[in-house]
Amino acid sequence: MVPQTNAFGHNFRDYNNAESARQQGVENFYKTQHIHQTYDFVKKMRQEYANLDKAQMSIWECCELLNDVVDDSDPDLDEPQIQHLLQSAEAIRKDYPNQEWLHLTALIHDLGKILVLPKFGGLPQWAVVGDTFPVGCAFDESIIHHKYFKENQDFNNPIYNTKNGIYFEGCGLENVMMSWGHDDYMYMVAKENGTTLPSAGLFIIRYHSFYPLHKSGAYKHLMNEEDKENLKWLHIFNKYDLYSKRKVRVNVEEVKPYYMSLIGKYFPAKLRW
Repeated sequence: MVPQTNAFGHNFRDYNNAESARQQGVENFYKTQHIHQTYDFVKKMRQEYANLDKAQMSIWECCELLNDVVDDSDPDLDEPQIQHLLQSAEAIRKDYPNQEWLHLTALIHDLGKILVLPKFGGLPQWAVVGDTFPVGCAFDESIIHHKYFKENQDFNNPIYNTKNGIYFEGCGLENVMMSWGHDDYMYMVAKENGTTLPSAGLFIIRYHSFYPLHKSGAYKHLMNEEDKENLKWLHIFNKYDLYSKRKVRVNVEEVKPYYMSLIGKYFPAKLRW
């Protein structure tokens, strides 16, 4: 995969940089992820978390919980996640001042990473972060470190290893099981708690780590018309999710009132997690 570069010449998503101190750890992460993310595992996780009975708290309380979370799958980012959320949200807010739902979506898109914390199951990182992909059909070769799927039990299963697998063309991504992680969990939390975010916001939350789709164009045969429209917003969002990473920190207290007002508009005061 060719790394992407921002305006300052900094490479992002460079998984082949031998000089990167994090590169080997990231590759080991994906090896474990690709072996264990099976259709049966995803089904089990979705059933386990469907009741949203781990905690009751506000969106902002969840944001603060991310202060101790570092994403082992990310070769670029080794700072607290709340800064990444605010950097993404503020960058979008600057360029799209009238799309408040998009600002809020950026703020909350990674909140599902709390799954690594003991209170929320203490899941291993390979079951929380990293690029996502469909299960129940063939693993596309565009998926990073694809070679490790050969050790996945679904790889040679004739039910799951064809292009469509258990799905059909145009079925809609809503009907496709994605590898389990923070994307699907946060989508579940937002939807089940009655958020008023538009469908594009929910689409971004659920598929922002689906790089095989929005960077390589894989799995488009499973999309329906609504997916195609929402993908346009995901392409916009992805630019800010990726290229807003930097070492200059956002002043949390300064921007908090704005985001608290958005949270109150689109979410209940307390959510089930």
